[in-house]
Amino acid sequence: QVQLVESGGGLVQAGGSLRLSCAASTRTFSSYAVGWFRQAPGNEREFVAGISRSGGWVYYADSVKGRFSISRDNTKRTASLQMSSLKFEDTAVYYCAATVIAGASRRQNDYNYWGQGTQVTVSS
Repeated sequence: QVQLVESGGGLVQAGGSLRLSCAASTRTFSSYAVGWFRQAPGNEREFVAGISRSGGWVYYADSVKGRFSISRDNTKRTASLQMSSLKFEDTAVYYCAATVIAGASRRQNDYNYWGQGTQVTVSS
């Protein structure tokens, strides 16, 4: 069983930045690819960014490409999502998730473990 705990959410003005972190309980964190997802009120949860087990492969949703950056530190068992140039439409609960699929996935059903989420609110 893998527990994931997100942190770093909060209230920020449009154009600002936030850094989300995801801490994993497992010592085999490097065996999992990580994805970040988000869910805005009234919307379905959507893929934001993914990173492979080693961190050598990353990819993003078109809506955040060039503004968000995903990274990981396997020695610390953490993954991060650096968010810049935030927009009102980035407001959502952000979740990190772990999958045994090596290169991560855009599909929610491919993820085995989920965190509880952290709220990000961008004021316009």
